[in-house]
Amino acid sequence: MRMKTALVLLPLALAACATGPTLDQRLSAYIGRSEGDLVAGLGVPLRTYETEGRRFLLFEQRSTIAVSNPEPYFWGPRSIWAVPPASFVEVSCQITFALRNQRVESFSFNGQGCH
Repeated sequence: MRMKTALVLLPLALAACATGPTLDQRLSAYIGRSEGDLVAGLGVPLRTYETEGRRFLLFEQRSTIAVSNPEPYFWGPRSIWAVPPASFVEVSCQITFALRNQRVESFSFNGQGCH
């Protein structure tokens, strides 16, 4: 029973050890910066749209993450304890910046890969 509890708590413990600025903090650094600075930092946007004196730039980040079933199982004739193999999934994060007068005024993000 202790091993099962340890396997469930391990991902939580590792996540708690993660350090560094959040996505919101990293993107906030672009507020007030020029469109050129934004493109220099994030690359060419996927799409742009202009309306009512504002310009919107859409960026997308994709990454592959490993996921696994945290439940161990018993396998084979001697009931050997085993952990299921990891699967891999692609996640994405869409980030939209709003610019007015060629300066970043706000941003928003959406997606399961936004972290």
